[in-house]
Amino acid sequence: MILVHYPKNDVKAIYQGKSSMQATRFANGTEKQTDWNAINWRKANRTVRNLRHRIFRAAQEGNRKRVRSLQKLMLKSYSNRLVSVRRVAQINAGKNTPGVDKLVIKTPAARGRMVDTLAHYTLWKAKPAKRVYIPKANNKLRPLGIPVIQDRCLQAMVKNALEPFWEAKFEGTSYGFRPGRSGHDAIEKIFGLARPNKTKKWVLDADIRGAFDHISHEHLLRAIGPVPGMELIKQWLKAGYVEKEVFYATEQGTPQGGVVSPLLANIALHGMEEAIGVKYDSRGQLTGKRAVVRYADDFVCFCETREDAERVQGILTEWLRERGLTLSEEKTRIVHLTEGFDFLGFNIRHYPAPKTSRTGWKLLIKPSKESVQEVRTKLKVLWKKAHGTNVQTVLGQFNPVIRGWANYFRTAVAKEIFSGLDCWMFYKEDRYTRRAHPKKAKDWRHQHYWGRLHLERNDPWVFGDKQTGAYLLKFSWFPIERHTLVKGTSSPDDPRLRSYWMERQAAKAKDLTFSKQKLVKRQHGRCPQCGESLFKDEELQIHHLHARADGGKNVYSNLVLVHLLCHQHIHAASKRALSDCQEFNNRDPLATKRKAARYTKRREEEKQCCT
Repeated sequence: MILVHYPKNDVKAIYQGKSSMQATRFANGTEKQTDWNAINWRKANRTVRNLRHRIFRAAQEGNRKRVRSLQKLMLKSYSNRLVSVRRVAQINAGKNTPGVDKLVIKTPAARGRMVDTLAHYTLWKAKPAKRVYIPKANNKLRPLGIPVIQDRCLQAMVKNALEPFWEAKFEGTSYGFRPGRSGHDAIEKIFGLARPNKTKKWVLDADIRGAFDHISHEHLLRAIGPVPGMELIKQWLKAGYVEKEVFYATEQGTPQGGVVSPLLANIALHGMEEAIGVKYDSRGQLTGKRAVVRYADDFVCFCETREDAERVQGILTEWLRERGLTLSEEKTRIVHLTEGFDFLGFNIRHYPAPKTSRTGWKLLIKPSKESVQEVRTKLKVLWKKAHGTNVQTVLGQFNPVIRGWANYFRTAVAKEIFSGLDCWMFYKEDRYTRRAHPKKAKDWRHQHYWGRLHLERNDPWVFGDKQTGAYLLKFSWFPIERHTLVKGTSSPDDPRLRSYWMERQAAKAKDLTFSKQKLVKRQHGRCPQCGESLFKDEELQIHHLHARADGGKNVYSNLVLVHLLCHQHIHAASKRALSDCQEFNNRDPLATKRKAARYTKRREEEKQCCT
């Protein structure tokens, strides 16, 4: 154990855009200075997207030399630096979480300086991660390693170079932490494998003990091979972590919390299908007696007999040992589908159906008991905190939880569970009003807190604020809809499948309001400011092309749907244009016409960018 102390001057230099790896290079003033509010995001995203497509295509063709050349180009790309800093410092959930240097990037100027700093990535020495703990569903703690902000930006850059190559190689049954794939795809794949008319009814429900913490560095580096950015990857793996100001070296594992860590874990676990002998025909249809579905380090194997499932467990035990991993003896089990198993919060099980099914069984995928109990516990905590607060605060705290949980489980057989949660919530709502107004009668409380607040539903028992019209969502309002499984090994990095992915992204519009759905359809599912898909886990906002303050109307022809950050960028650019005009006018009072023409031109360019 070694106590760690970081020089304050070094941290200060990084904050000012002069990190120790390149502070002298900025002294001569020859480096490019990035103006964050003047960036053309449409061009930057297009450049990175095209490079990813080219890497993917070269990987499919088996042209390793061209892959390496394009990966070098990606790491040197100015657009890649821009996109990576935006992803880490503005979009990712941990954007405000500092590493051991206690540095976060919150201003446009700081983001611009970070972009310039990353130009000298080859001189960078990785810093240790900061060890923190977050609660797990089983009341245990999960360790996370938070790299410093500069390491996270560099990891995003390396990920853009490395990921397209591996996307061309990964198995189609791997769904975790991959672009265009989700846990819903994994559950839908299981739905196809676990139908009662299928023959693979025995399941190896496996659990890898501490997968992220025990991956063999030697095996991982051999699997990756000699790629551009390899020295950085080695540094991140060996950087260690700091916990309570004490440094710990790392000889194995990749820290959970890093931007590139999920990709490295997928690389380490690639090849599981080949190891257990999963076979496909020329059309990509499963023909063998075994199948596997994997979501990161969680996976299940389907077999025809219990004996075969035991053989698969033995094969995978040896296969994982080569990667420094082991199966958890306590959590790994072999079950029949009539007994059922839990996966990604869902319960998959065969139920007797002698009168409705030719096989005598039916497959039901429901939210697991643990998932239901988890959301009830979370809501209980919120109700306790709600005591003494106004109804507007209650709505703001509860609606995101209800919407997130219901949207995740709406693809399962969840109608009865949704209704049960609504009944339970009504009891909690009534208790909240009784505690808020102990001397008021039941009729008075019902009249003041419940009503037909949802204008599209004939429901008189909607809880909310009658003064503002805001209301509390109900679980049962979310319709049950099957998820559409992603096709085979399809990847968004494949340029031949662009129309396919646009259709899949457009299908996500059904979760939006009708007015936003109309804008999505008109814009073909893309943000007119940055040119990217609207559905990239970013908040969406409506922008007025002709500002309402300038007389613009709230009509569809004057509206566009953009990402939150793109909306901020539009208005930041507009303010800068107005500031330039005012500054010019102060210097030359006689230049009113030129000032007006310049301002009008900038506003027209802004409108053209958004149409």
